[in-house]
Amino acid sequence: MDKKNHHNQLSYDPVIPASQSLPEMTFRGILLGIILTIILAAANAYLGLKVGQTVSASIPAAIISMSLLRFFKRSNVLENTMVQTMASVGESLIAGVTFIMPALIILHVWTGFYYWETVCISLLGGILGVLFTIPLRRALLIDKTLRYPEGVAISNVLKASSHKETTDMKALSWGGLIGGLITLFQTGFQILTDTFHFWIKSATTVFGFSLGLSPALIAAGYIVGINVAISFLVGIAIGWLAGVPLLTLHFGLPDTGSATDAAMQVWRLHIRYIGVGAMLIGGLWTLCTLLRPITHSISASFQSLRQAKQGIKKTILRTERDIPINYVLWGVILLIIPIFIFLAWYIVPNDPDMSLHFHDFLCFVAALYILIGGFLFCSISAYLAGLVGSSNTPVSGLLVSALLVLCLMLLGFFSLQGGIAGKEIVGVILAIGSSVILCVGLAISNDTMQDLKVGQVVGATPWKQQVMLVIGVLVSSFVVPPILELLYNAYGIGGVFPRPGMNESQMLGAPQAALMAAVAQGVYTHNLEWSMIILGALIAIICIIVDEIVKQLGTRLPVLAVGLAIYLPMNTTIPVIIGGLLAYIIQFRLNQRYSSSLSDETAITRHKHRGLLLACGIVAGASMTGVILAIPFAIKKSSDALKIMPDRFAEFSGMLSIMATFILCAWIYRMVMQKK
Repeated sequence: MDKKNHHNQLSYDPVIPASQSLPEMTFRGILLGIILTIILAAANAYLGLKVGQTVSASIPAAIISMSLLRFFKRSNVLENTMVQTMASVGESLIAGVTFIMPALIILHVWTGFYYWETVCISLLGGILGVLFTIPLRRALLIDKTLRYPEGVAISNVLKASSHKETTDMKALSWGGLIGGLITLFQTGFQILTDTFHFWIKSATTVFGFSLGLSPALIAAGYIVGINVAISFLVGIAIGWLAGVPLLTLHFGLPDTGSATDAAMQVWRLHIRYIGVGAMLIGGLWTLCTLLRPITHSISASFQSLRQAKQGIKKTILRTERDIPINYVLWGVILLIIPIFIFLAWYIVPNDPDMSLHFHDFLCFVAALYILIGGFLFCSISAYLAGLVGSSNTPVSGLLVSALLVLCLMLLGFFSLQGGIAGKEIVGVILAIGSSVILCVGLAISNDTMQDLKVGQVVGATPWKQQVMLVIGVLVSSFVVPPILELLYNAYGIGGVFPRPGMNESQMLGAPQAALMAAVAQGVYTHNLEWSMIILGALIAIICIIVDEIVKQLGTRLPVLAVGLAIYLPMNTTIPVIIGGLLAYIIQFRLNQRYSSSLSDETAITRHKHRGLLLACGIVAGASMTGVILAIPFAIKKSSDALKIMPDRFAEFSGMLSIMATFILCAWIYRMVMQKK
């Protein structure tokens, strides 16, 4: 292994070799998967509607599954993998639904979460998301530049458990304990904070920075490495350090109280649209680079089918068997029928000024876009799962891009029939209704790729994982509507209340859904930040050129990562940068300590493996704690349910958090560098 070719993700043979078969899809596994799917979906629904963010359920699902199946004598790592694969669907599906479906309530199109309509949206989007990832699996899993932080974390947890290696379990356990404790003190007790703002407002502008101190994101940054960290740093420099002050000078200071509020207002109104433009172009460019391996993967699948029909027996390893590609293709094609019927009959109202033929034509165009555009955007979402991890993938940012393309397409068709004037609400409802299905597919494909990475490492059978994913979609689709309706009736959503006299302070803001409603309306009322979107596209083109140049020097500047850093809040990207820089420093010190002899290469591998396990443990502990904390938050109807730090000590909390982050990084460095 080349010492200079840094990374913590090491190559392993599967835990269970392809030649060995173990029980995977068992009755108890499916039953446990159903129970965990429902629990994890319910635990994340409140957070998804309240703060527009869900906690990745893959790691908690794996840990809970391992703990319960351990009581059965014949349980194995592959059975655990199947349970985890199925259970993680609940969280990703609830994220896809909560990120945009409330827009229909905010726009007063729906008066609640209609049961069968919500079930149909969840089923159609979820099954599409699973089907779209099947032809992508081989192409994306063989890409060595993709790190899959959550997938690597889960697989290492499962591997250490199955091997019962003391050193592995010790590193994972310590990482889990530290990650869980810090998250408890940050999110639960709020003695520490995961965000520290330092913004200064002058007479004409605002400047400063925000620190993110999440242990899970620091660990994820450690796993993804220095290239993504540098790309995030470039995005922060463009969007936040330069963008916020310059755009404040240009547009004027927002009429808000504090400097922090002013900076966040500039980000909401302008900066994140730059990120959308950058991600749109970056995503299209990434698809171009993936076109050859995806095409090769699909053609290889069809070639295997032809050989089977001709009686030519070709041995395919158990660990490479997907659901047959012809089933996938026919499944995707046939889904256009229920999607069209659903949009035309149950979502888009008939307009007296619009002919029935034109109404149906628009619905068919939208259904076709869901299939073709859906595959393209789901491919980008799956790619981002490998690049920065599911927790860092902005599904809402991809959805804004997909929504923009669809709205512009529909706007063009409306112009052929006398323009959009008077028909804006029809266009908005069609765009939002179509995008809900697309969003569920985006969220599922993103999470599914992490699960398939886990399967690759532990040696699971892909087609069995894919079947478990479909079962998870079926289960989740029928339990999501009553969960969301219960929350809506308890709190209200996006400024809309089911009855008068409700407490506005407890309302669920549904920030992503409000953004989607504003974007769709903005396109049809010509009131959208197109200049910012175009600026983001130009930035992406420059980054692509730079990436092609530095690629010759053995490094990368992933354009999607730059776009992400512009689109996401700074407190989300800063910890990834901290983790990536820490990984680089450790690699640099290891290169100084050891020579290039074979024994020294083995020692470097051992150090890097220990660092990877620590990072995986931190991600696991933080994620598990996040899911557990969601329960008292939902019961007490407040994310401050366990808070014990008085508001007047908020700045003191920030200083404590900076110290805790420094201590965490120093501890990781010491643990990885020690020779024993």
